[in-house]
Amino acid sequence: MPRIPIFPALALATGLLVLSRAAVAEAPAVVVSVLPVHSLVAGVMEGVGRPHLLLDGGASPHAYSLKPSEARQLANAKVVFWVGEALEAFLERPLATLSGTARIVEAQAVPGLVSLPVREGGVWETHADEPKGHASTETHGHDAHRNADGHVWLDPANAKAIVRAAATALAAADAANGARYRANAAAMEKRTDELDSRLRSKLAPLAGKPYIVFHDAYQYMERRYSLTPAGAVTVSPGRSPGARRLIELRARIRKAGAACVFIEPQFEPRIAQTVIEGTGARLGTLDPLGAGLAPGKDAYFTLMEKLADSLATCLGSSS
Repeated sequence: MPRIPIFPALALATGLLVLSRAAVAEAPAVVVSVLPVHSLVAGVMEGVGRPHLLLDGGASPHAYSLKPSEARQLANAKVVFWVGEALEAFLERPLATLSGTARIVEAQAVPGLVSLPVREGGVWETHADEPKGHASTETHGHDAHRNADGHVWLDPANAKAIVRAAATALAAADAANGARYRANAAAMEKRTDELDSRLRSKLAPLAGKPYIVFHDAYQYMERRYSLTPAGAVTVSPGRSPGARRLIELRARIRKAGAACVFIEPQFEPRIAQTVIEGTGARLGTLDPLGAGLAPGKDAYFTLMEKLADSLATCLGSSS
C-alpha cells in the first residue's frame, strides 16, 4: 500500500495555525469599560481577538480613578466601548483626549437602545447616606445622557443593540474581519433572545411581589419583566446608617410590605441585617456588574441568569 505523504498535511496545518495567529495579532486593540459590555463585545470578537477589560466586576464605575497602566491601555486602543457619563464620569476626560485616534462607542447612545431617566423623589429619593460618587455621576448631570440610568445592559433588548453597534464599529476599524464580526453578532443576538425567553418564564411568577434594593440599578430589568420594586434604601456600603436613618428605612420596608431587601456584593451582610431587623423581610443579593465572574462572552448571560435566580429564590418563597 502506498504511503500517504504527511508533509503537505503538516504544511497545511502549520499554515492554518500561522494564519489564525496572524488574525489574532492583527486584530485592533479594543478596550471595554465594564464587564457586562465587555462580554457582549468579546462575543462579537470571538475568533478574531480579545478585548481588554478596564474594570473588573468587583470595581464600581460610579467612583473610580484610572491607574497609569489603564490610561496607557486607552491611549493604545483603536476602539473603545464605554456605557457613558451617567455611569463612568471618570472616563470623560481621558476619552476626550482620544478624539481622532480611536473609535469611541458610547453604549448608552447606540441606535435602538432604550435609555431610562434616573428615578428621583418618593421612594427613590437621594439621602445623605448615599455614596457621593453615585450621586455626583448620575443625579446632578447637565444633559439627558448624564441624567439617565446607566445600567442599560440589564434589558436584553438593549444588549442586542450594543452587540449590533459593536459589530458595526469593529468592522469599520477592521474591515478584513467584518464578515466574522457580523456573523458573531447574529449568533449573540440569537443567544440573547433565548436568554430573554428563559428570564421571562422564570420572573413572570414574581409580578406583584414588592422588594427593596440598596442601590437603584435594576429598572431596565424591572421594566422588561414587569417586576415590582418598592424603592431603594441608598446607604453607604462601608458604614451602618445612624439610628434615625434605621427607623426611616425599617418604616419604609414595612410600609411597602417588602418581602425581600437586596444588597450588592460590596455591602457587608452585617449592615444589611441591621437594616432589616424586625421588619420580617428576607435578605438577598443582586449583582448588576458581575463581581467574581470570569471575563468573556459567557459572562453577560451568567450575570443575567444569576440576577433572575436571586430574585426568584428570595421572592418566590414569599406568600
